Amino acid sequence: MRLRRIPAVRKAELLDAALHVARRDGYSHVTREALAEHAGVSPGLISKYFGTMASLKRAIMSAAVARRDLVLIAQGLAAGDAKARSVPPDVKMDALKGLL
Repeated sequence: MRLRRIPAVRKAELLDAALHVARRDGYSHVTREALAEHAGVSPGLISKYFGTMASLKRAIMSAAVARRDLVLIAQGLAAGDAKARSVPPDVKMDALKGLL
């Protein structure tokens, strides 16, 4: 018998998996299917927790900013992500330095 995970715990696990997939495949290349495969769940479960791909990408970038993941922030800046553009200038510079 499989136990159901607490929804907040499941969402946090999926977000961690999404960050991994974004680092592995690139922020702009994250797909519901790649995330589902990595997390061992159905793509429908990804939709249940994050809704649209835009919502998933916002969650990924918000987590990247909160964790100061400079690689993902730099990728978000390159993709024109609004959350990435809103980080303080010193964080932007640090993120972009990593690209050089």
